[in-house]
Amino acid sequence: MNVYFIDIVHESLEALFTEKGFNCVDSTSWSKEEFFKNSDKVEGIVIRSKFKLFDPELSLLPNLKFIARSGAGLENIDLDYCNSNNIKVYNSPEGNMTAVGEHAIGMILSLFNHLKKGDNEVKRAEWNRENNRGLELSGKTVGIIGYGNMGSAFAQRLSGFDCEIIAYDAYKSNFETNNVREVSLEELQQKSDIISLHIPISEETNYYVDSRFINEFSKPFFLINTARGNHVKISDLLAALDSGKILGACLDVLEYEKFNFETIIEEELPEEWKDLTSRKNVLLSPHVAGWTSESYIKLSTFLAEKIIRDWEF
Repeated sequence: MNVYFIDIVHESLEALFTEKGFNCVDSTSWSKEEFFKNSDKVEGIVIRSKFKLFDPELSLLPNLKFIARSGAGLENIDLDYCNSNNIKVYNSPEGNMTAVGEHAIGMILSLFNHLKKGDNEVKRAEWNRENNRGLELSGKTVGIIGYGNMGSAFAQRLSGFDCEIIAYDAYKSNFETNNVREVSLEELQQKSDIISLHIPISEETNYYVDSRFINEFSKPFFLINTARGNHVKISDLLAALDSGKILGACLDVLEYEKFNFETIIEEELPEEWKDLTSRKNVLLSPHVAGWTSESYIKLSTFLAEKIIRDWEF
């Protein structure tokens, strides 16, 4: 089977495929046009988010048998087309769920304890203890929206912090555990001191956090987003930070990212970018919540196990 690697992934995936007799083709440096010149030879694809594989593209690949997405999100793949044409789609959310959970914890602890601010001040020989008095996670109510691999991994890592964990999932039920209470969205909005988003991007969840959503909360809260940038409408977030409805935000992802997540759209950054990046109660990171050395390996090994199990001859 000819498997084309469109994006760079950990070398273990190619090694495991080669060991099982797959013919691996490095097309990571090819343009989209160069890749489709080989369309009749492609039987398998390994991709992250370099480009979209929708109906117009997939219809040019008559021998395609599977697509392997290194990561969790599948928004760049036309799943309806694949289902209709017997093309298997694999992803590996198990590979980076630990990393995402730990990163979300790290961000909120850093924001609560002013670690970035304190570090910068001490390096300038400023010793401001009272101005860096922090908050404790203990005793807070943390609301998780989306209880799949990422949401449950975050909940597991919260369990030792002596906080109340509640979760809402629009498409999942009966997932309550000893540490996590399943609630409606309305109850989550009533009780949460912190909310963390762990949902896929879709038409339904695009700008999920907007002024309407924010104003439905009963009390001010902190926001964590390690999922997709377009979940949060930044202009509405800034207005909520101004009003005090949102007390602070931890954002690993932003609506300004390019489709492939590799950079921000520098030439199109709005005026609100300066506002966002100047705020002391906003902590940002460059879409790296699931981007650890360990997850890099696990994303590939989980993919390999799933695919080899289905396609080994």
